[in-house]
Amino acid sequence: MPHNPFKWLYPGMKVKRWLLVAIIGVLIVIAGAVMTTNAHKFVLVSGFLWITCGIIITVLGVGKMIVSLLTLFLPEGERDLVNILYKRRYLDRGPKLVTIGGGHGLSHLIFGLKEYTSNITAIVTVADSGGSSGRLREEFNIVAPGDIRNCLVALADAPALMGELFQFRFSKDSELKGHNFGNLFLTAMYQLTGGDFERAVKETSQVLAIRGKVVPATVSNVHLVAEYVDGTITQGEAEIPNPNNRIKRIYLTDLEAHPTRDALQSIEEADIIVLGPGSLYTSVIPNLIVKGMSEAIAKSTAFKIYVCNVMTQHGETDGLSASDHIQALIDHSNKHIIDGCLINNAEVPAEALNRYEQEKSYPVKPDVEKIESMGYKVAATDLLGVTDYVRHDSSKLNKELINLIETHRVIKR
Repeated sequence: MPHNPFKWLYPGMKVKRWLLVAIIGVLIVIAGAVMTTNAHKFVLVSGFLWITCGIIITVLGVGKMIVSLLTLFLPEGERDLVNILYKRRYLDRGPKLVTIGGGHGLSHLIFGLKEYTSNITAIVTVADSGGSSGRLREEFNIVAPGDIRNCLVALADAPALMGELFQFRFSKDSELKGHNFGNLFLTAMYQLTGGDFERAVKETSQVLAIRGKVVPATVSNVHLVAEYVDGTITQGEAEIPNPNNRIKRIYLTDLEAHPTRDALQSIEEADIIVLGPGSLYTSVIPNLIVKGMSEAIAKSTAFKIYVCNVMTQHGETDGLSASDHIQALIDHSNKHIIDGCLINNAEVPAEALNRYEQEKSYPVKPDVEKIESMGYKVAATDLLGVTDYVRHDSSKLNKELINLIETHRVIKR
């Protein structure tokens, strides 16, 4: 179809009125310029006034015309162009923040922090072996997409319906029962990109218009292996929690699995690195035991914070205090893996404790003095959120993290 320049003048474009204003402004400027050629003092002064008014009217017309055009490309409900531009510029100047973990804990964390900085990189474990992710791993030989999907949705700037679509789970009556649309999308993208999972994640990131980056810890198709204190071994992330046996150590089926280049680069450039929150042995530590990851984190000049869970996890961290959580991190990496710890010290209400006793889950003891004796800084405060679950309150957690980030960002400068 040939280009038709007169389409700009079609009704409803909201361009003609401002174009007309700009043209009138230009004509007033021209008229004022002609008047300034007159030697009479009064006419000369009037000419300059006409030029000034004309310039103002022209700028107004052109400005409004540009805004009319730009708002066509803004999401519905976001028409305040100045506010959007300011917000984007402000977020772009935010600190370079790397979060490391998996599960719902990590996605909830970055959902709040994306309003503080757009320079977020979420490094996510890919060792999940349960549910939809586990089935897709077996059928397509793909790394687990579930935690990646959750983080992509958390950072998405796309319309809310797009996020709901990626989180949509097919009903039990369907042949796709239990599968999640986002997992299927990532799997399809993986095949479209010729088996390049990193590229599949990047392409999906563009679809969701995310702020920041989501990066798999490794693209090796690894599984978690747990060795318990009695010497028995279990393979598969979903099978590891064992209420009758304490975990001694966690390792990967592929000992040579290496971190992705984006993960290492983000760690090197980071201002702040946050580990957790999330399941200690099946969400946080799996990232640290990828060959070379712990060394990269320890070598980083960023301030490294561990966000300790509020409650113990039955079969995984029964009876562990906050210092025990940190010791487990050290045992699987090295003592320089963190610089400080953020823990909850608020008491859980009795009625909530009663519900959790049935699940044999209890508050993590905030043994601050012991952590400090290990050589780490501690920020202990009220981070508690109690609804149907006892977990971190997102607003409290984000506020305390931002305080820590700003404090240590200034020190680093």
